[in-house]
Amino acid sequence: PLTLPAGGSATIRLRLTDEAVVAGAEDDRTAAERFDDIVRQRRAEADEFYAGVLAPQLGDAERKVTRQALAGMLWSKQYFGYDVEQWLTEHGLDPLDARGTRNGDWFHLLAHDIVSMPDTWEYPWFAAWDSAFHAVTLGMVDLAFAKGQLDLLLSRRYLHPNGQVPAYEWNFGDVNPPVHAWATYLLYQLEKSGTGHGDRAWLENAFHKLAKNFTWWLNRKDVDGRNVFQGGFLGLDNIGVFDRSAPLPTGGHLDQADGTAWMALYCQNMLQIAVELAEEDPVYLEQAQTFFEHFAWIAVAVNRTAGKTETMWDEEDGFFYDLLRLPGGGATRLRVRSMVGLLPLAAATVLGPQVTERYPELLDAARDFLDRHPSVSSVLSQGRTGGTRGNRLLALFDEPRLRRILTRLLDEDEFLSPYGLRSLSRHHADRPYELEVDGRRYEVSYLPAESHSGMFGGNSNWRGPIWFPMNALMIRALLNLYVCYGDEFTVECPTGSGTRMTLFEVAREISDRLMRIFLPDADGRRPCYGGQTIFAEDEHWRELVTFSEYFHGDNGAGLGASHQTGWTGLVAVLPHMFAGLTGEDLLERGLIGARRERSGRDTQ
Repeated sequence: PLTLPAGGSATIRLRLTDEAVVAGAEDDRTAAERFDDIVRQRRAEADEFYAGVLAPQLGDAERKVTRQALAGMLWSKQYFGYDVEQWLTEHGLDPLDARGTRNGDWFHLLAHDIVSMPDTWEYPWFAAWDSAFHAVTLGMVDLAFAKGQLDLLLSRRYLHPNGQVPAYEWNFGDVNPPVHAWATYLLYQLEKSGTGHGDRAWLENAFHKLAKNFTWWLNRKDVDGRNVFQGGFLGLDNIGVFDRSAPLPTGGHLDQADGTAWMALYCQNMLQIAVELAEEDPVYLEQAQTFFEHFAWIAVAVNRTAGKTETMWDEEDGFFYDLLRLPGGGATRLRVRSMVGLLPLAAATVLGPQVTERYPELLDAARDFLDRHPSVSSVLSQGRTGGTRGNRLLALFDEPRLRRILTRLLDEDEFLSPYGLRSLSRHHADRPYELEVDGRRYEVSYLPAESHSGMFGGNSNWRGPIWFPMNALMIRALLNLYVCYGDEFTVECPTGSGTRMTLFEVAREISDRLMRIFLPDADGRRPCYGGQTIFAEDEHWRELVTFSEYFHGDNGAGLGASHQTGWTGLVAVLPHMFAGLTGEDLLERGLIGARRERSGRDTQ
């Protein structure tokens, strides 16, 4: 037995071995020495591995945080097994006639896989959009596994025959944001930049399955067939005035700014993939044009001006809002300044000059389409005329609207926190949004920490805290916008400060603020620990960083599930992406090209 005196300590060494260890002082000492040698060897191997992964420009503090984030991602691999048909049968149900039962429509689903979990402290589970963000981070250290994770939810064992991607284990039929195409194209490009060639077979296989899912969205989540989309809570839990996954107390339905923005981004990503595949098979140019036209109609629907209440854009506020469509035909904007209204900014994608140079017929087809539809042409003028250096921007807004959105985005009294972008504007701290329906009052106020509401997903909070996936998408959009507008386009950052920045500098500023959550401040305390003194100050804990589910909107303290990594692991991607990157690199070669050029310099 191990006996320790008060204040004493002991070291216990455990390892798996098929060798018998003979008792005795000398043998015990030898075993301990061998143990220590193995640990030293494994540490050296890990150091060597990460030296080849992380940008050499990172400082020591950033490298420690990044390595721990990546280690957390690797640790979060876990077995997930679920045979839905067997589960239904064991509960006395006919798998072919189990509607109304939890997951009763998913009797085909058979899971028997290692999955990247949002956290490993609960029972094994996955969430579709979490998986996509996980894959982006895991691509830094285990590309094959990352690609396999994206394959998994699109495989015949998971994807519903009607094309729906399963959302998560407790309700496969719910709807997560469609970010698989974005993650797929990004991983393809990262592999191509790192090795000189992309996995075309993998990309093509994913494209066909994604096209099936895209069609499901068109058929199921556009109630009126007007290219305006719904989708329910879409991963943002309590962000709305109402529970967006339940029937509305007013009747009618919501035209969702975020649902529509997600579909616009989906169109852009599918267009990018189709153009890439067309390099070897021109038949994909027809698909590329189709996705361009889908995007164009969505852009028109978002920006239409036929009646003030007919559009999500509020000219007075300079912001996008959900539109509540009432049974009698009326409509009203739900004027909550939240990430819902910022997401149209995320649907900003640049097509480089090489696309139109290589495929002039694609440009001709787009011009013909715009000439036939003047209402579309007026909305997509920027995409038609091109930006700097021949780049063409696909976006849901023009430059004047972009500037108005950025004014709010970069206002420290609204979205810009010292630690990233808030999910709800701080404007609502003193001015909650209120709506009365049949004598019941609904309210949305700024809650920078935990939720005060038991609304759908009440164990998390989207009414103020900082969430990494949304911040990552905003940074992507800003970099794309910079590639289009260049150094001549500057904004105040923060709003009202008098300091002007390019959009590249703004993107880097947001990335730096996110990283600040985990780095020691002037007093040596990491904001992520909040008021937890033992983690912040104890010598045994203060270097061990936790990557919480989300973070306090004002002080950066970790909230929600504190012992996970999940999509917060994106913190590993951001400093690595910006290390050694300049705005000129980005303008000359684009983000992926600049990364390829930088990698070449780093290895010379």
